Amino acid sequence: MKSLEKSKKRRTIGIYAFFAIGSIIMIFPFVWMFLTSFKTVAESMQIPPDILPKSWSLDSFKDALNSLPFAALYKNTILLIFWRVVCAVVFSSMAGYAFAKLKFKGKELLFGIVLVQMMLPSQIFIIPQYQMLAKVGLTNTVFALVFPGIVSAFGTFFLRQAYMGIPDEISEAAYLDGCNQWQTFTKVMVPLTTSSMSALAIFTAVFAYGDLMWPLIANTDLNMMTLSSGLATLRGQFSTNFPVLMAGSLLAMIPMIILYLIFQKQLIEGVAMTGGK
Repeated sequence: MKSLEKSKKRRTIGIYAFFAIGSIIMIFPFVWMFLTSFKTVAESMQIPPDILPKSWSLDSFKDALNSLPFAALYKNTILLIFWRVVCAVVFSSMAGYAFAKLKFKGKELLFGIVLVQMMLPSQIFIIPQYQMLAKVGLTNTVFALVFPGIVSAFGTFFLRQAYMGIPDEISEAAYLDGCNQWQTFTKVMVPLTTSSMSALAIFTAVFAYGDLMWPLIANTDLNMMTLSSGLATLRGQFSTNFPVLMAGSLLAMIPMIILYLIFQKQLIEGVAMTGGK
């Protein structure tokens, strides 16, 4: 018995040690970014590097605020996230419900096209999407940022799985109670998938926030860029002021930190519910 208890303790200690090491590896880049933002340029490029800055200075934050129009970048990023989330949740919920519960001709073929779009790299759509916007004169606009996310293949697949986890008897009972298809969808099915929709909204917000290539291509005006594309302009071709770049990155992280702190419960519940049957 004692040997079994010792082996369990060793196993538990090993598991905790493994996760502790993994956590340190994951957190270290953020800690390094935070510390570098308070260093001077010479300290940030020193070899061997010093972990802590010799003097904690806020000059990098001042330079970052002076170098970039953060008010415009925040506004564009918030609008990008908001409209992509709205489009993803609204259109994906309707498409997911149709693929999961409705019967119509070509259903499997259309859903196969959705899966193919998920498998293809997004870079192959950049040129046709840009040409479409350029021909109608909508580059350097907020709509140009939102355009690729109006329809979400991932969202359609994600919510289809959620709707497939709901028994058909529920929709049949709603039909017997006098609900038409739209009423069944809006009054019965949507309330049952709010957790999954919340998870999709958070996933979409994270993907939109981290999107770098498309905002750089669609909007060349600095005042119409997002936080990610705006920060990319701080990186020089031959040299980079890393403290200013790290300070700008810290300022850019604020929306995502707030979003995670508010909606972390919905994210966990949505993923757990989507995996259930």
